[in-house]
Amino acid sequence: MPGMDMIDPFGRTISYLRVSVTDRCDFRCVYCMSEDMAFLPKKDLLSLEELDRLCTVFIEKGVRKLRLTGGEPLVRKNIMHLVRELARHLKSGALEELTLTTNGSQLARYAGELADAGVKRINVSLDTLDADKFHAITRWGHLDKVMAGIDAAQAAGLKLKLNAVALKGFNDAELPEMLRWAHGRGMDLTVIETMPMGEIEADRTDQYLPLSILRANLEKQFTLKDIPYKTGGPARYVEVVETGGRLGFITPMTHNFCESCNRVRLTCTGTLYMCLGQEDAADLRAPLRASEGNDLVAAAIDEAIGRKPKGHDFVIDRRTNRPSVSRHMSVTGG
Repeated sequence: MPGMDMIDPFGRTISYLRVSVTDRCDFRCVYCMSEDMAFLPKKDLLSLEELDRLCTVFIEKGVRKLRLTGGEPLVRKNIMHLVRELARHLKSGALEELTLTTNGSQLARYAGELADAGVKRINVSLDTLDADKFHAITRWGHLDKVMAGIDAAQAAGLKLKLNAVALKGFNDAELPEMLRWAHGRGMDLTVIETMPMGEIEADRTDQYLPLSILRANLEKQFTLKDIPYKTGGPARYVEVVETGGRLGFITPMTHNFCESCNRVRLTCTGTLYMCLGQEDAADLRAPLRASEGNDLVAAAIDEAIGRKPKGHDFVIDRRTNRPSVSRHMSVTGG
């Protein structure tokens, strides 16, 4: 219905919802989780029906793009049931896009079903093409499984975009090769600056690579042309003349993109974060469970959107060595 859109205090229309369907993952990537993560108890988690109900309220309030994240969304039990339920909003035209971000480990199993449900494109997080380095950074992951997943996804007709976190001394030298490989297979690549979230064993100040430096290095062997292309997220894209493909940069540290932020994030416990880089949140689980109708939830969403901040305060701080945000990236799903 027109006039139902969610507008935040800075005049931004909130049309993009990211939903973390689980805090669990079958990897333990070193910049995202600690090795011995304590996971949420089952009773705190929203059921698939509750997730569907909440997402539906957001769609009724103007959300046009819905992205499922985790943890790893495909390890949530019966996740395809939720995907198929949400797909009804694609058929009705209320939702323009239903997509997900995955580590690729379960794609060989689910790619066909995702495509059948109406998912058109997905993002796959992949930081290296070196099997040993891959196992080292994911702690538990196996590159061959992810490669099989990428093959399956492309065979099913899904459009893929790769996301790589730029880590100094780990994969920075490898990124030109990754770029050629991705573009050779018709996939866009987006590189992301590491963000100060959650206590991890690694020292982020040692891993941190400003993308301005990465871009300068890439420009020694590629011609990068700025283009106005947008996917609804925070990436700024260039065209790589030599490969004909697109390269995105997500730069929360060196250049925030808060002025155009159109998204909010819902966790698997029904907590709504208005900003990835702020602790302020709203509990939607209580109003959801308090009545059969959705009026209480709708009011809680309105109240929360009404205090969406102007931007985040991410800083990689050498003095305190504390993360800017205490929760792990895996909780809000990137």
